[in-house]
Amino acid sequence: MYHFSRSIYRELASDIIEEHDGATINHERVLRSCETCVERLATDWHYFAKPTKTLFNDIRIYFPMSSQLRVYKVCDRYMTFAREYFAANPVAERLECRATTRRGTPCQRTPLPHNGYCPSHQHLAETEDVQLQAAA
Repeated sequence: MYHFSRSIYRELASDIIEEHDGATINHERVLRSCETCVERLATDWHYFAKPTKTLFNDIRIYFPMSSQLRVYKVCDRYMTFAREYFAANPVAERLECRATTRRGTPCQRTPLPHNGYCPSHQHLAETEDVQLQAAA
C-alpha cells in the first residue's frame, strides 16, 4: 500500500517549497497526506469518490504555481493505478461489511471480496447495480 504513496512523494519531492529555515516540515506533510489518501483508498474505496482531487487539494499548497499541473497529473496517475490495484486485490484490512444494521451501527460480518457486502447483505449489492444501470 505504501509503495503508491512513497512513489508519489519521490516523484514530487524535488518541487516541494522549502521552509525558510531549511526544515523539512513541508516534505513530511506531503508524505503524510499521500500516505493518508492511499490508505483511505485501500480501506474505503467504495466511499472515496475523488481520491485524486482530495490528494491534490491537500498537497498543492506546498508547490509553486508553475508545478501545479505536473503535481495534479502525478497524483492522478498514481491514484488511478492504486484504485485499479485495490479493486483487483482486496486488502485484508477491509474486514467489515459495507452495510449498516437496523440500529445504525456498521455490520461486523466479514464481507465477500467481490463487492464488500457480507452474505446477509448481498441484496444491497444488487440494488447498486440497478442504480448504476439506471444512471447510464
